[in-house]
Amino acid sequence: MENTGIWVTVLIVIFVLGSIFGLRVSPREKALGLMREKARKIGLHPRLVAAPDWTKIPMATESRASMVAYYSVIIPEGRLALMRARVENQQLKLVQGDDKFNNLPITLKGIYAIDMQANCVGLYWDEESDLRATQLDEIKTYLQSLAEL
Repeated sequence: MENTGIWVTVLIVIFVLGSIFGLRVSPREKALGLMREKARKIGLHPRLVAAPDWTKIPMATESRASMVAYYSVIIPEGRLALMRARVENQQLKLVQGDDKFNNLPITLKGIYAIDMQANCVGLYWDEESDLRATQLDEIKTYLQSLAEL
């Protein structure tokens, strides 16, 4: 009987400790949260969206699209034409829009595709390619330069 009480106490302590450690945020999730917060502070608008078909991002399952990060910048005075381009071999390959965007070089890492519409320019990218948020300023500058072309 004395051993039973000890075992019950040990199991309760293990259960409580397991619950506490299960509540901790993973370092990856913490880095993503910090990166998204930094993006908001510099004027980028990050969100997760279902990957559009034209981006050719692989589906999560046969019937469900993958979720992908979409970072955009609003151009208040913009009157931009629709443009969609995938990134292939570090160049934009136009899917729809003006030919001046075709074959433009892109030096940013992890970019899948870029789109432009009305007063918004955005890109679909793999956030995990830059968890330290080293290229957020470059992303904003690149998106704004595309809007000025």
